[in-house]
Amino acid sequence: MSESTESETAVAMSAGEDDAAARALSGEVISDKMDKTITVLVQRYERHPLYKKYIRRSTKLHAHDEANECRTGDQVDIVQCRPLSKTKAWRLHRIVERAR
Repeated sequence: MSESTESETAVAMSAGEDDAAARALSGEVISDKMDKTITVLVQRYERHPLYKKYIRRSTKLHAHDEANECRTGDQVDIVQCRPLSKTKAWRLHRIVERAR
């Protein structure tokens, strides 16, 4: 019985059902001009090691949007996945808030 449990676990992990371990980020869609791809601006705050001031840092990430449902200005959650292209290794998890 342990063999079937191990194989089921391996199949579930390879199918991508274990999203709890996947890295997740949230940000704002700044471009939706590509087909099935969005550009997400992710901002974070870091403390300067010497001056102790908090600095806003940002990163632009490409994410896969299968249904082309995101628009510029939307707040979204993205999760890390296998590389889908040279620059795209994230996929859209959900739209948190629509742009006005």
